[in-house]
Amino acid sequence: MRLNSRRKFLLGGFAGSVVLLSFNSELFGGVTMLDSMAVLQEDLFPQARGVPTKDQINAKAYLSLILNHTRISDTDKEFLRNGVKWLNEDSISKYKKKYIKLNKAQRQIILNDISKTPWGESFIEDVLRFIFEAMLGDPVYGVNKGESGWKWLEHTGGLPRPKAAYL
Repeated sequence: MRLNSRRKFLLGGFAGSVVLLSFNSELFGGVTMLDSMAVLQEDLFPQARGVPTKDQINAKAYLSLILNHTRISDTDKEFLRNGVKWLNEDSISKYKKKYIKLNKAQRQIILNDISKTPWGESFIEDVLRFIFEAMLGDPVYGVNKGESGWKWLEHTGGLPRPKAAYL
């Protein structure tokens, strides 16, 4: 009898976890910083004909590299983390949803709102800088795949090119 009730308890716990995850629970299915940054990249640098795609630019991977790099100051890393946190807080206060759960029009309103604040303006500038660094960086770093950013700008990378990632 005891084995049967323990089995029911474990199955009930598993089923409850599945329900929470499938309904996008904030407790288990939370949004990561990099997920937010990927959507932000699309909003700040939208896809257009001839422009490198988000997968070619791969700014999400570049940002991950930046956040783990020893030469980037802890203050700069913390500002990026806080920027995503504040972006989500503004989204929740205005629409009761995290930034990536908003539709495109709502996200543009949030970006317009934060761009009028000192932190928001700086945050958007930093994110755009990282997007452009990823788009124009050497593909050895896992960004600018197929030299798509260089081809878009009709640019030839400098020589000698790195043989391995320095970061």
